[in-house]
Amino acid sequence: MPESPTSPHVLNLAYVEALHASFVRDPGSVHPEWQHYFRNGSNGDCWPTPTRTEAGPPARSLFNPPLPAVPSPPHADGGRTGVWQDRINQLIRAYRVRGHLIANVHPIGSTPPMPAELDPTFYGFAGADFDRVFPSETLQHPGPLTLRQMLEVLRNTYCRYIGVQYMHIGDLGVRRWLQERMETTQNRLQLSREMQERIFARLTDAVIFEEFVRKKFLGAKTFSLEGCESLIPLLDLAIEKAGDQGVREIVMGMAHRGRLSVLANIIGKSPRQIFREFADEDPGLYEGRGDVKYHLGHSNDWTTCTGRKVHLSLCFNPSHLEFVNPVALGRVRAKQDRVGDVGRITCMGLLIHGDAAFAGEGIVQETLNLSQLPAYTTGGTLHVIVNNQIGFTTPPSEGRSCLYATDVARMLQVPVFHVNGEDPEAVAQCLNVAMDFRRQFKRDLFIDMFGYRRFGHNETDEPSFTQPTLYRAIARRQPVHQAYLDHLLTQDGLTRKEAGAIAARRRRHLERELSEARSEDYQPPGEKLRGIWSRSRFHGGDESTVKEVATAVKPSRLKKLLLQLTELPVDFTPHPKLEKGRKSWKAMAAGEEPLDWAAAETLACATLATDGVRIRLSGQDSQRGTFSHRHAVLHDYEGGGIHAPLQHLDRDQAPVEIHNSPLSEAGVLGFEYGFSLDSPDALVLWEAQFGDFMNAAQVIIDQFIASAEDKWRRLSGIVLLLPHGFEGMGPEHSSARLERFLVLCAEHNLQVTQPSTPAQFFHLLRRQALRQWRKPLVVLTPKSMLRLREARSPIGELARGHFQRVIADPDPPRKPARALLCSGKLYYELVEHREAQKRHDVAIHRIEQFYPFQSGLLPELLKPLPEGAPVVWVQEEPVNMGAWAFLRLRLGETLSGKHPFSVVARPESASPASGSATAHKLEQQRILAGAFGKATQAKPKRLKGGKRNHAR
Repeated sequence: MPESPTSPHVLNLAYVEALHASFVRDPGSVHPEWQHYFRNGSNGDCWPTPTRTEAGPPARSLFNPPLPAVPSPPHADGGRTGVWQDRINQLIRAYRVRGHLIANVHPIGSTPPMPAELDPTFYGFAGADFDRVFPSETLQHPGPLTLRQMLEVLRNTYCRYIGVQYMHIGDLGVRRWLQERMETTQNRLQLSREMQERIFARLTDAVIFEEFVRKKFLGAKTFSLEGCESLIPLLDLAIEKAGDQGVREIVMGMAHRGRLSVLANIIGKSPRQIFREFADEDPGLYEGRGDVKYHLGHSNDWTTCTGRKVHLSLCFNPSHLEFVNPVALGRVRAKQDRVGDVGRITCMGLLIHGDAAFAGEGIVQETLNLSQLPAYTTGGTLHVIVNNQIGFTTPPSEGRSCLYATDVARMLQVPVFHVNGEDPEAVAQCLNVAMDFRRQFKRDLFIDMFGYRRFGHNETDEPSFTQPTLYRAIARRQPVHQAYLDHLLTQDGLTRKEAGAIAARRRRHLERELSEARSEDYQPPGEKLRGIWSRSRFHGGDESTVKEVATAVKPSRLKKLLLQLTELPVDFTPHPKLEKGRKSWKAMAAGEEPLDWAAAETLACATLATDGVRIRLSGQDSQRGTFSHRHAVLHDYEGGGIHAPLQHLDRDQAPVEIHNSPLSEAGVLGFEYGFSLDSPDALVLWEAQFGDFMNAAQVIIDQFIASAEDKWRRLSGIVLLLPHGFEGMGPEHSSARLERFLVLCAEHNLQVTQPSTPAQFFHLLRRQALRQWRKPLVVLTPKSMLRLREARSPIGELARGHFQRVIADPDPPRKPARALLCSGKLYYELVEHREAQKRHDVAIHRIEQFYPFQSGLLPELLKPLPEGAPVVWVQEEPVNMGAWAFLRLRLGETLSGKHPFSVVARPESASPASGSATAHKLEQQRILAGAFGKATQAKPKRLKGGKRNHAR
């Protein structure tokens, strides 16, 4: 027998409903107290027998949508309300949680089925209950409402042309704020006639531009916005709203869909310039460089209706869609930090996504994860998903495993607005709430704007090959600006004559711009650095034109700073094991010990910071360092507080930030690259946990860092610190893939280095910050060499000299018979082997900078070598990796016309290194022996049966 009504289970609605169903079938099957309860009700209230009523489908009229029918009350009285309040609250919650499932957000699509929990009969309501009056405080309404009125409010708010997901937010205050903003207005924005005309004009701008380009440039790819034209008024309203909220700059990132329309209608790029790019009549300007028109960026100033200036920047973007996201947000953070905007108010990020890419590309999640992290937060980004409901030819059913393209966004504690893009006023409502939410809570916001793609993926594509039914429906669809005009005509908001005049003005303007673009007198705008770069002393170009800078620092200053770095607050207790390091640094300052890598790096940062150069370093475990060598942020052993010595050197020093990043390569490197784009005078560094992991950010390296100057004339001084070295740790902890960077090198686009001493590293970092030449710097950093006694530098080497691109043998043989060229830790192993074998006829030189490669430095190194004496490049990597192919291509088979040039390396391999530490040692010995003997590759060891030993 089931429990009585006094059992705790009565709090379970499903349990009570199941009992009631049993009672209807057989009253004797339930506890006598339940029989009494169901017959007479609690406190005299009756429990009516449930009767289900099918709700009709929502009508498809766009601007006056009738709601699903509510059952009319029967003549009989259904009883009083008392016990029903709990059911009312359950119903309200159901609409808040699941109302979006039946919202009419799909311009083209079937009516979604009604979930059972949104049907009032699910809770036992029937008959006269729909006209009963209930308290409505839960519904953000001041007075009581009938159930019918409540349903109308709920369906207007959550099921009309806006569907909202927000009940996953854990903060009750945030949920109530959203409920108050949406339920009190029933999610509808009351617009003035002026604002309605503005929206219509913006829709017309979008439509006319796309039609004009398609007709004037037949067959050209434009990646049209048609079907999602409401994006243009959305952006217009977002900029206006942002300006009123104190935003002075907006950095935008988007892929190619609709980009030309955004450039022309929002960013303010001259249509004549866009048309000239279509005509492609200036090929001489772009031989071997440049990018297609729908990847280009632009910047301009926007004046709001209230007279406020907002600077707009649309980032350049490759075809890799969402990878621009962290780059754009890094730029936002840099702009905020540059003006000391700790409140994250003055600059905003605005990212425009495609539905297929947002759901499909992992960089989206990596970027979202940065949202609320102190090192990366920007005060909230506005995300707009232009939801075509298709990815090239792939429908959502084949492109994602979740209901919405935006489901990954629910990892954040923020609302997601799904809106029908054919209702521009609903779009305006979403934008209005979203921007206020961002200002109030400094969190990201998502507007998932449903539309369609009127044509194929591009204008040469035939979409009906794969979606014939869909594209027949689209062909019958009138443009959104026409539907909106029909709506305004019914409200006396605009006349057809006025609408025609708006379109005619836009067409005349575009015709004039086209005429200018085709003029023989047309002069393309000059390519020059813009924004903060135009006011700086920094430039790109060829390294040979760059003057060297002094990087040495007076010994007295170095000693003073090093001692300061060992000082701790009075009440701070460091970890006992770090006390030895502090004592060692004091000895280094006194000249009693040479400097290790950590001391040299820290002094480079300290000298720059006290000279006014901002320092920003981020990476996985970068505060301590992967190899427990840096300890730039100390943790109190007793109280848990932190202390960063680099931040406490001088009252007037520049900021020094050293951040532990999340476990992300592409997202974080993209962010830091973006930060460097707007920080020409800062030293911005990204550190990989191991250099091997940099290929998880290969898109950022290939499409942005290595090629941005060539494609877009964009400069960056980003520094990549990549731990590198073969030490028996396996194929994923050995190689920073030097060969991949060298393949990318051309036109002095990158600096690729491998310093072999702390002093070299010190001078290299200071050179990067102080030179006027701004190029990305790749540094292969050491691992075991961090603690190698031989790889230390006297403090005097930091006080004199500069970074040396090559280092001659400091102990050259009197009569050399062979010369070895090498880099990194292999130098110290070769020197040790030379001493052990007493091979004093071999010179060992180091290449410290691979690119830009100054081959003219080598003849001086090789002067003592007799004619015909061999020069051998020695590397740890397999022969198909590392620097060998790069050097052979540039230097040829002989050096200086008289020295045969060959290589000693591991045999070619698909994998960088062996997984066996013992095999590694054997391979390393073969390399050392081969370097001093016959310059041939070590043959792979073979197992019995002739199979190659993969544990090399």
